[in-house]
Amino acid sequence: MIGSNPSPVTQKEPEKRFSKQLIGKAVISKTGKKFGEVADLVFETKTGELISIVLTNATPYAEKLELEKDKDGEILLPFSAVTAIGDFLVIAEEDII
Repeated sequence: MIGSNPSPVTQKEPEKRFSKQLIGKAVISKTGKKFGEVADLVFETKTGELISIVLTNATPYAEKLELEKDKDGEILLPFSAVTAIGDFLVIAEEDII
């Protein structure tokens, strides 16, 4: 075709974020229930795999779920439950209870 420049098919790279961009973000469920805010991230040192989100300012709803806690009593959410990251972290509640 004259005048058209077909763009090459490229594989979309996964979006990358720095951990400091996640600290302090609100954590909510897909249904809109607030859990608290991201305090820290736990990762496997050998592989770099993200394991858990450490929650701070946990809501009464999150406290009621009796989820796993770290040695400081902060709630741990499995990172595998994260379904989206934007202005806040969205988690699949069914993956944590």
